[in-house]
Amino acid sequence: MDQPSRKRIYVERTLALIKPNAVDKAEEIENIILKAGFTILQKRKLQLSPEQCSDFYADQYGKLFFPSLTAFMSSGPIVALTLARDNAVIHWKSIIGPVNSVKARETHPECLRAKYGTSDLKNGLHGSATFSVAEREIKFMFPNSIIEPFPSKEATAEYLSRYVNPTLLQGLTHLCKHKPHNPCIWLADWLIKNNPNKVQICDGAIVEEVE
Repeated sequence: MDQPSRKRIYVERTLALIKPNAVDKAEEIENIILKAGFTILQKRKLQLSPEQCSDFYADQYGKLFFPSLTAFMSSGPIVALTLARDNAVIHWKSIIGPVNSVKARETHPECLRAKYGTSDLKNGLHGSATFSVAEREIKFMFPNSIIEPFPSKEATAEYLSRYVNPTLLQGLTHLCKHKPHNPCIWLADWLIKNNPNKVQICDGAIVEEVE
């Protein structure tokens, strides 16, 4: 009988901004975010200068609404949030809804922009458009954060094959031979003692394994 396939969950990050016209509802919005299954990894309240807004929205430069956008976003404090969950970018975009709050109230009345926004400019909330955009925007709002790339499926499989599976297989073999009363504790202790990356001491000299 075939084993049922396990659903893989890939945790993703996205940037959320609570804009100046909705910042007084920040606590309420954060509660909605948490109830939607997100984890808030980072949070800061700040006020951007017009120049900083121009840099953040650089991809919109040259459009007719650009001056109004940068003026509005620098008109008061905002709250920046790094959110995490599976498919974070898509989920957050679906929760905040269409860009134009007036139209959102007609087509997506339950979305956050319908509730907290007043127009296409003052729509209350921002969400990263794509995964790569999210990385750039998170780095912009949280410049000291380190965003490590997710390893590929192939790289993960190779790492497990080279560094994890051989030691684990050896430990499980010893476990079957010894048949301890508490197999989980026994295996944990064995793996700690036989960690191939651990510094070893031989005849008073410290020998560190080099890969």
